[in-house]
Amino acid sequence: MNLRRENVRMVGKLAIVVAGMFGFGYALVPIYKAICEFTGVNILAIGERDVPGRSNAALVNTQVDTSRTITVEFDANVRGPWGFKPAQRSLQVHPGEMATVMYEFENVQDRRMSAQAIPSYAPRQAAAHFNKLECFCFNEYTLAPGEKKSWPVVFVIDPKLSKDVSTITLSYTFFEVGSKTPPAPTAARKSTEAGA
Repeated sequence: MNLRRENVRMVGKLAIVVAGMFGFGYALVPIYKAICEFTGVNILAIGERDVPGRSNAALVNTQVDTSRTITVEFDANVRGPWGFKPAQRSLQVHPGEMATVMYEFENVQDRRMSAQAIPSYAPRQAAAHFNKLECFCFNEYTLAPGEKKSWPVVFVIDPKLSKDVSTITLSYTFFEVGSKTPPAPTAARKSTEAGA
């Protein structure tokens, strides 16, 4: 009987502890917000406050330079039996603005093939300012016979790009990887052996 009373008392104490922990966890969010607003630590909390003179309209990305427009031309080169092209040939963007272009791939062979793409830029100085957030380049892709795929290139042009650059060409060379190297032509082999 005494043991049962102690067990009931222990369950009661544990229930109070559980209720206290739940209440404390529930109160953490408003406590956290109050502390962050008071100390100015949480930048998001400051941005959520009503500031006199600020409209509640959508915030504008101040990193986009709307005074400039850059034409980005897309080029595709193929080394091997592939269908490879951009979905569009050019796009006009403002520096700092995020843009997306799709590239289309097709294996026109009757066998599985693996390939990858290497990018290049013109003018050369644009390479340091052409920031790709998502790209298929440098990855190896395997496509089944006749298979088609589309992959995006998501990019932002750094507003620090020289003001005299108004056109950038993004060029990709797509080539097969992992295949055997074909032997040298017979005539070339004989002349090499004769010279040795």
